[in-house]
Amino acid sequence: MFILTLLRIISILLSIVGVTFLIPIGVAIYCGENAMLMPFIIPMLVSIIAMLAINIPTRKIKFNLTQKKTFITVALAWVFASLFGAIPFYYSGYFNSFADAFFESVSGFTTTGATILSQIEVLPRSINLWRCLTHWLGGMGIVTLTVALMPLLGVGGFQLIKAETTGPEKGKVTARITTTAKLLWIIYFALTALETIALMIAGMDFIDALSHAFATLGTGGFSTRNASLGSYNSVAIDVIITVFMFLAGINFSLYFYLISGKLKDIRDNTEFKAYCGIVLFAILAVTLCIKPIYGTFANSLRYSSFQVISIMSTTGFATCDFLNWPSTAQFIIFLLFFLGGCSGSTAGGIKIIRWVVLCKQVNNETRRMLHPHGIFTVRLNNKVGRKDIVFSVASFLALYLLLVAITTFVGCLGDLDLFSAFTGSLSMVGNIGPAFGSLGPSSNYGFIPAFVKYWYSFAMLAGRLELYTMMIFFMPTYWEK
Repeated sequence: MFILTLLRIISILLSIVGVTFLIPIGVAIYCGENAMLMPFIIPMLVSIIAMLAINIPTRKIKFNLTQKKTFITVALAWVFASLFGAIPFYYSGYFNSFADAFFESVSGFTTTGATILSQIEVLPRSINLWRCLTHWLGGMGIVTLTVALMPLLGVGGFQLIKAETTGPEKGKVTARITTTAKLLWIIYFALTALETIALMIAGMDFIDALSHAFATLGTGGFSTRNASLGSYNSVAIDVIITVFMFLAGINFSLYFYLISGKLKDIRDNTEFKAYCGIVLFAILAVTLCIKPIYGTFANSLRYSSFQVISIMSTTGFATCDFLNWPSTAQFIIFLLFFLGGCSGSTAGGIKIIRWVVLCKQVNNETRRMLHPHGIFTVRLNNKVGRKDIVFSVASFLALYLLLVAITTFVGCLGDLDLFSAFTGSLSMVGNIGPAFGSLGPSSNYGFIPAFVKYWYSFAMLAGRLELYTMMIFFMPTYWEK
């Protein structure tokens, strides 16, 4: 019964992803890229036929998922979606191997934005659009999209979304999880439309504007240009992208509160206040550091705000190479690799809320030393937080650093220097994109060996799914009856 349930869910998910192929197919027809039609049309038709063949005969069978089976369902859903998304890349003829195509697809769906390509502008526009569209689909979550569109997944839907969404505390914005998923996607779609229009007003054509809106709201970082957004050399475009990267790094539940008029919930949100404070401090510090390079404060602010928010939100866009900045500015950027955006956003990384919890606990321990008989709790959003949240955050951080260490070792096996391997592992697990050294913003991942690309793909998937959903299969307790 579980195998049947798994097949039904994955077939539905792949058919939904397959239907999104209609967007690059439309672009291919519009741009006269006839050779790109079959790499999209064939897998799309196969996915729809397979979904119908599996679901029509079993449509009256009810199914449910246990907590244990939820993890393997979500993990396999992301693996199969990445394999499916790699098909147009591989058969386009622009990728040297399936390892390259799979790495690019995983990087897209996990919103990492690391690419193996050195010449992006030679790609057909339909392929470039698909690269950016994978960010958009993976940003809010492909399982969340499936739950939103298929009410039959209402049973077990909350467990599925919990295994995919980010942050230590996960709940429903509305009473029904399908309604929550739909509302979040409506907000996501509205922000994407607004950014697309704004970028077109700023001078981009529709396809480029849509591509960059997909990549921005998904906090991915794929661009249609070799030099990323730096190739446009436009203040207006930089400002628009900066604003929407910042918005994408915020918990999407806050937008629902904004629409609902629950402004107090936004004002009281501890993570949101910390996120804004860190961003403002980092921008000001980097601006002062790079002012001798760019001359004026305004010009320095333009580049620093873009790059700080790009790394903080784990988007990974670039308007310049921060490796050419003073070491102090580079150090601040390096620290941002450890932070990430807000929980419940499309951003990757450790997440601000976890650092807030740890800092509050450090403060509590200090107070406990001074007042041994005092009772101290971690307060979040002006409320007493869960008692076990500190343990949850500490174990997550330990697992995160363990995966970073293993990924660094694998990078070293692939002949990367230690610093490139370390920052590359931070980038992969944190779904950031660019790193330092030979993996900097002006470089790519195409030169690394195939076995490193496959491990990096695993690290990206693990990071996107908050580690446990992928790492739990390596723990003996998972396989105990």
